Amino acid sequence: MVEEKEEFEMGLPNGVGEQMLAHAFEKFDIKLEQTEFGPKLIGEYDELVKAREFLENAIRERLAELEGKK
Repeated sequence: MVEEKEEFEMGLPNGVGEQMLAHAFEKFDIKLEQTEFGPKLIGEYDELVKAREFLENAIRERLAELEGKK
């Protein structure tokens, strides 16, 4: 018997670019769903937490680049 994993939804944070999103899809078992309220990531809780941390770090790095701190 195959155990079905529970899926959760997470709104996409502001500032996520296409390249960041593509890397997140490569690294984590998540998918994107377009809703009337905007894009959402769908996946298991642990994968969403990892993806959120990855995206937040990627946004911080990009902001630092734009501010000339890197």
